[in-house]
Amino acid sequence: VLGCTVLQPVFGHALRGHFSCIVGCDTVMALSRVGLLRPVLGRSLPILARSPLQPSVGRSALLQYGCRQCEALFSAQSRLYATKKSKAKGKGQAKVSINAALVEDIINLEELKDEMNTVMENLKQDYSRHLNIRSSVGTLDHISVSTNDGKFPLNQLGQISMKSPQLILVNMTSTPEATAAAAKALRDSGMNLNPEVDGTMIRVPIPKVTREHRENLAKLAKQFNNKAKESLRRVRANAVNQVKKSKDDVSEDTIRLIETQIQQMADGVAADMDKQLATKTKDLLG
Repeated sequence: VLGCTVLQPVFGHALRGHFSCIVGCDTVMALSRVGLLRPVLGRSLPILARSPLQPSVGRSALLQYGCRQCEALFSAQSRLYATKKSKAKGKGQAKVSINAALVEDIINLEELKDEMNTVMENLKQDYSRHLNIRSSVGTLDHISVSTNDGKFPLNQLGQISMKSPQLILVNMTSTPEATAAAAKALRDSGMNLNPEVDGTMIRVPIPKVTREHRENLAKLAKQFNNKAKESLRRVRANAVNQVKKSKDDVSEDTIRLIETQIQQMADGVAADMDKQLATKTKDLLG
């Protein structure tokens, strides 16, 4: 960058070959518009990643020279690249932090984060719906019943009520044809239920809380956790495949850094899942 003595050591090598001549900070600022500068800096990422900035050049140095346009460009460039954070003491892989807005043409990292969080929320819902020590009306609401017309939650097919502390009733008068399917869903729910069918009425005795029942619920919690991790892996794989579709437009190093970011996001959610499982298992086993 010929017109700026501050940016020249920072960007000169990275931009060489992309511009034959850039004169003056005003020109640099004009080129810093996202549509023009992003592809250039994107292709320059491997160079900058392998060529660390000189320690003496930073925001303070830029301001010291009174060049605020260059300071803004420096900030934009810094946000664009995947910046590796310092390694954890003693161990751990260097983490990558990517500004989602600057890679949105390749992948929407915010939407990906939401997808992964949705998997986590679904796991929490499975825990709350199916893994209660004592059965109640609410715990039966969302048991999925397979019928000829599809799958429906039990509370949409029958009226659930508490007859006594030891008995729950499911009135299937509104959908008598689904009575047998509802009874089967209750037996297969993993909640140690043994429903009794009396016409269109299903009686569900509440099981006693035994050590065996607690251990079965703990096993079911692990199954829910494994199922959620499978869903998380599918989300991650789909995201990686989407990123690889841009390999003709961006450098391999850029693709690799984005893939690393995706893996870190998935690892973080998976770690939260394991914490939730540990907490739930401790609660179930007492």
